[in-house]
Parts: sequence; structure tokens; C-alpha cells
Amino acid sequence: MPPNDSQGHKLPRGKNMRLEYQITERRLLLVLLLVCAALLLLGSRMAQLQVMQHEHFTTLADSNRMRLQPLPPTRGLIYDRNGVLLAGNLPSHRLEVVREQLEDGFEATLGQLRGLVTIEPMDVDRFFRLSRNRAPYSGVPLRFNLSEDEVARLSVDLHRMAGVTIQADLTRYYPLGSQVAHTVGYVGRIDEREMQVIDTSQYAGSTHIGKTGIERSYEDLLRGRVGHQRVETNAQGRVLRVLDKTPPVPGMNLYLSLDVRLQNHAKRALGEQSGAIVAIDPRNGEVLAFVSTPDYDPNLFVNGISHADYRALNTDPERPLFNRALLGAYPPGSTIKPMMSVAGMATGVADQNRSVYCPGYFTLPGQSSRRFRDWLRTGHGTVNMTRAVAESCDVYYYQLALDMGIERLYEHLTQFGFSHRTGIDLVGERAGLIPSPEWKRRVHNQPWYTGETVIAGIGQGYMLTTPLQLAHATAALAMRGQRFRPRLLYATQGQNGQGYALTGAESLPPVNYDDQTGWRYINHSMIEVVHGRRGTARRIGQGLDYHIAGKTGTSQVFGLAQDEEYDADRLPRHLHDHALFIAYAPADKPRIAIAAIVEHGGGGSAVAAPIVRQVLDGYFELWSETADLSE
Repeated sequence: MPPNDSQGHKLPRGKNMRLEYQITERRLLLVLLLVCAALLLLGSRMAQLQVMQHEHFTTLADSNRMRLQPLPPTRGLIYDRNGVLLAGNLPSHRLEVVREQLEDGFEATLGQLRGLVTIEPMDVDRFFRLSRNRAPYSGVPLRFNLSEDEVARLSVDLHRMAGVTIQADLTRYYPLGSQVAHTVGYVGRIDEREMQVIDTSQYAGSTHIGKTGIERSYEDLLRGRVGHQRVETNAQGRVLRVLDKTPPVPGMNLYLSLDVRLQNHAKRALGEQSGAIVAIDPRNGEVLAFVSTPDYDPNLFVNGISHADYRALNTDPERPLFNRALLGAYPPGSTIKPMMSVAGMATGVADQNRSVYCPGYFTLPGQSSRRFRDWLRTGHGTVNMTRAVAESCDVYYYQLALDMGIERLYEHLTQFGFSHRTGIDLVGERAGLIPSPEWKRRVHNQPWYTGETVIAGIGQGYMLTTPLQLAHATAALAMRGQRFRPRLLYATQGQNGQGYALTGAESLPPVNYDDQTGWRYINHSMIEVVHGRRGTARRIGQGLDYHIAGKTGTSQVFGLAQDEEYDADRLPRHLHDHALFIAYAPADKPRIAIAAIVEHGGGGSAVAAPIVRQVLDGYFELWSETADLSE
């Protein structure tokens, strides 16, 4: 019997007490093992997080409170040769949104913002386009050029809208507006196509890029180099302090060879007419004036042109966006005749004493029924080369072209730069065209006809040139065959006004004709155009205290039947002839070469020549006042 305690209860047997003790001991051991395993697991996880993955989680933690922000550089300025500002930067403010930090979503935030400032549908469309090319947690512009009142209204409520900030900025502006639009060009927002080809690291924090003109050609110099700063932010993404900073490098300032005052003379001379004027210093290729009319205000494009404004520009029948000086292709007409004369003498086909009888028309041997008419119906009689240039005798050059043949004509005219890009420092230059039999077979799959050679002698038919090429070829005449690449960049200036460096002239292969007597003869012939008794531009030679060497030109827009008369009064304006004039001056020591074209202006002597006279008068007025021009 088991023993009883003092109260008579039975005590458990000793065997049972040991068993229960063992069970309890095992349970405690199991719990201890489980606790140790849990502690081991927790310790290993802590070791993994704090030791093995310490750097990773430190980076994540830092990224929650520290952020690397790009610092866009200041875009370089653009001046004319005399320091007149052509493209500058104005202080402005823009409204930016970081979508990842918006607490109430974009639509709700947009509703709040519209209660404070004007936000157009085009602003929202632009925001979403820009968002597609932005890194997470990057600010995307929603509105540019906030007014002071708009900044004030936003600033009051900005603390209630996480993810919305106002950023100080510099906006590109063009103080002269349309005056140099086709030369300087403009900047615009970086689009999706450009994002695929640019180095995005160089445009971090930037929204604009050069689109046309000098702004595009020298984008790499004007852009500068992006900087960065590491900042500490709070939970809402607000910047608390700047930890370290690498400042951006500003873009270079550019000085162009343009003289704005001469540009003004050229624009006023063209007036409301559509056309182009290009003036070059023949001694080095510097472009002094580069005018295309009508033009446009480049400021409209900087922060996004409205649909209405763009539609108005794009549908205007006068095509103000079209750069006629660089891209316009026109038959050169009789302005090609001085170059034809050089080609004739260079090939030995013609000389100063060669004479041709002009009855007012020209016929090919054995084809008397097909007449190529001279502009003067009664004819010029017997003419030598001087009279042929001065009076612009077509028959003389019909015969010269036929005697030379199209292959030699092509070979020698291309030496003046025709049918090739001049290489000016503007993007998109058109090459023009000097036709050849090979070209016609390739393009039209047709043979070359002798009659096409004849009309090529007076700059008609397939022949096309740009005003820039025509000015370049005129400069080669002025320099007796020596050629320089046309250029607009006059000098560069580094950051903080340091490192002013002039751009040197670049020589091109000369015209292959070194007979100085022949060059003097051509020079004399072109002087006769303006100062001779029978010269086609003799009216502009009156009252001059300097000599001009020039050549008039009138290029047909459409062909006429043999027995058909040209009557401008009965034709719509778009079928009127183009008026052209080329010149260089002073004729004995040229400092300026110029080409002008007036679309559908009529005769070169009546319309284009007086325009060039006005530009040259303006130039020599400036020349007498400005040491830079007289060097």
C-alpha cells in the first residue's frame, strides 16, 4: 500500500514521480532546443541582413533619404560679329510633378492645380510624352514660364501637394525675333525620336535641344556639361539639405559672322517679297547676311507652339518656315553666264575675241524650225563676250554651250560649287543640280538631247541652284577662282567670358583656270553690266562712288511655246519669272559678294538689282564706320 500523508492522502509511487520528472525534463529540453533553434535562425538572419547584405540595405535606406539630382548647364549665348545678342536666356519658373510622390493620384492633383493656375490640354499631353522618357522619381514639367502671380498662388498651397514643385529655370529667347530666325534657328523640347539617338546622360535634367539653324549645328558647344548634387530628402520627397555637389559646366558662347545691321538692310530691301539674300566676304567665306523671307518668330517654338499658331505657319502659302537661302532651288538663269564664260575660256572653246551674231534666236544645225529665243526679240547683232555678259545675250551662250558640250559644261561649272553642298555650318543644305547625261539616265531613264545642252547655257532646263551656292560661286568670281567654305561661326568664347577664339578660313579646291588676263576680262565684263552704256543693270550704277561687278538673271518658272508671248499681266503671280542678281564690290578689290533672288519678281534688272544696290550701299556705309569691316 502506498504511504499516506499527514492528512491521509495517498502519495504517488516513487516510480511514477520519476517518470513524470523525466517527461517534464524532456519537454523543457525540447522547448530549450526550439528556443535555441529560433535564436539561431534569428541570429543567422540578422547576420545576413546586417553583415552579408549590409551594403545593399544601407543603399536602400540612403535612397529613401538621399537622392542624386542632375544640374542642367546654362546654354551658351549667341551673338553677331559685333556683340549684338541673337539668342539669350531669361529667368523663369516651371511647374514640375513627380508622379511617384503624389498622394492622391495625378488626376486629383491636376484638379487642385487647375484651381490655382491655367493648365491647357496641350500641357497635359506634353507632360505624358515627357513622362515616358523619365526615370522614376524624376520631376516632369507640367507648365513652363509661370508668371509671378502664378508662382505666388502655387507657393501658398504647395505644402499640401506632395510631389509638386516649382523649379527655377532659364528659358531660351530670341530678342530680335524673326530677323535672324532662319540662321540662328531655335530650341525646342526633346522629342521621342531624339531620345533614341542622343546621349541621355548629357541631357539629364534638360528638356530642350537645338532644332534648327546654329542652335542645332553647334548643339554640342552650346549645351555645356551636366552637373549633379546629392541631396537629403524627407518622407515626402522634399529636399532638406545638399550633401555634395558637382557644378555643371556652362555652354560656350558663339559669335557669328553675321552683321545684324547689314541683315536689317537686306530685310528692308526685300520688303514683303518672298526671296533670299546671301552676302559673303569672298576673302575668307564669312557669311555677312543670310536672309530668307517671309520668316517667323522662333520664340513661338521654345516651350511648345500652339496648334493654332503652327497650323497658321504650316498652311501659309508663302511658306515662312521654309529657308529659301539654304533650301530653295531655282534655275540660275543668266546669272550663270559669267561662270559659263570662265568655263569657255578654260576649255579653249571661247576667248575675248570670239564673236557670235545674234538675230534674236538660235537654231541647231539642220533644225531651223526649232528656235531658241533670245530675251531681246530684235537680237543684239554681233557680240563678243563682254557685250554678251553686259547685255545678257542668250544666243551667245546657246552657241557656247553647244560648242562645249554638256560633259565639259558639267565639269567646269561644278568647280564653282554648283551641284554640291557648299559645306556651310548649317544642317540640311540642298545640293542643287547641274545636269548630265548620266544623271538623266539614272533619274529619268531617258537619253540626253542636244537642245537640253543649249538651254543649260543660260541656266535653264534641269539646272538648279540655291541662293547660298550662287553667292558662293560669285565669291569665287570675285577671288578669281579661289574658294573658301562659307561659314557662320566667327568665334567661340568659353565659360565666364574666357577663351575667345577666332574661327579660321577653310580653303576649298579652286576653279581650274589660272589665266589672270581672262579673269580680268570677266571682271571687266561684269562691271559693264552695271556701269556700261548698254548694261542690263545700268540703272543701279548711277550715283555710285564705288564700282560693282554684277550680273542680272531672270529664270522662267514654266516653258513657253515657240510662238507664245510672255505676258506677266495675264498670268497669276506664281507663274511670274524669278528675278535674280549677283554682284561683288568694290570691283577692283572685292570685300563682299552677294546673291539675291525674288520669287516671281519678274526681271532681274528691274527688281533684284535695285535690292542688291540697297544692300551694298548699306554695307559700304557700315564699312566706312566700322573698323572690323574695313580690315
